[in-house]
Amino acid sequence: MRIWLSRPHMSGEERKLVEEAFDSNFVAPIGPMLNRFEAEFAEYLGGDVHCVAVSSGTAALHMALRLNGVERGDTVWTTSMTFAGGAFPLIYQGATPVFFDLCPESWTMCPNLLEESLEKAAKEGKLPKAVVPTDLYGQSCDLDRFEAACAKHGVALVIDSAESAGALYKDRKAGSGGDASILSFNGNKIITTSGGGMFVSKSKEMADRARFLSTQARENAPHYQHETYGYNYRLSNISAAIGVGQLHVLDERATRRREIFGRYKAALGDIAGVTFMPSPNWSTSTNWLSAATFNPEEGPLEREKIRLTLLEREIEARPLWKPMHMQPLFDGVEYVGSGLDERLFRDGLCLPSGSDMSNDEQNEVIGVIQGLAAA
Repeated sequence: MRIWLSRPHMSGEERKLVEEAFDSNFVAPIGPMLNRFEAEFAEYLGGDVHCVAVSSGTAALHMALRLNGVERGDTVWTTSMTFAGGAFPLIYQGATPVFFDLCPESWTMCPNLLEESLEKAAKEGKLPKAVVPTDLYGQSCDLDRFEAACAKHGVALVIDSAESAGALYKDRKAGSGGDASILSFNGNKIITTSGGGMFVSKSKEMADRARFLSTQARENAPHYQHETYGYNYRLSNISAAIGVGQLHVLDERATRRREIFGRYKAALGDIAGVTFMPSPNWSTSTNWLSAATFNPEEGPLEREKIRLTLLEREIEARPLWKPMHMQPLFDGVEYVGSGLDERLFRDGLCLPSGSDMSNDEQNEVIGVIQGLAAA
């Protein structure tokens, strides 16, 4: 049987909730399950936040940029090592990206680079319109420092927490920071609604506006009245029913993924050239994906050899995100950093991390890598 990188893991409650939604005949885009999902997720995140459930994390980020004033010609600073859906909304808004490197302490966007660059940009009168750091592989960025730096210079801060539902920054839930945050519930995420995302803000006004824009910007009139353009971005009531059930096991799923990461690290971490994603003291990662690097100059293992050997055994593994500044689409775009993300991409691999993976399945993965190291 194939061992997947990260597949959906249902609890059983989801089916009952979907049946309840069907029985109520609320199968159209809005309904009681959608309201419930938003309310329960806001309660889970805490901190007096407001949630708007939408069709994807990318959709949520698109609205967050628009609602924070990003327009054509503006500059947005963001993490280079991220999924493309975290960068495409900048194009949708006509913004110019500047891509930033990671810091070795967390493998998330480097706050030192941000602070230095903001000070320089302020002196030159070239501050960005917004900063969008990404929480990578279930780990929150250094939120306090990002919030302080952006507040000092009056720059909007949107946190891309697409990969980090269930994680903690100190005692704060990932997805609750900045002027707005976004989450993803795509099929391979720690919890899923099959496809979906969440827009989050402490501002009720901003959340209400996001809800309005995500439902085609229809004005309060008996006919279809439009004074601005909107999007068909609302999550369906049926998908929201899945989300309610998934939310109820989110912390359980995160605990299991941390266990999986810990088992990999214990079994493989002492092999020369192997480095696992670090865990700074301010972060409690979900370890959505167990990320590690295999440096062939320091040890016996090479990333691509591992990936292909696992694939021969019907085991899915995937390279770390290719940084956006290395993508042909963004050729020539400004990059700030020393290339840590380039090296992580060169040597990095995400190992199977699904919360439904058994210890025996994980032992098979470990055994293949140990065998390659001993060969």
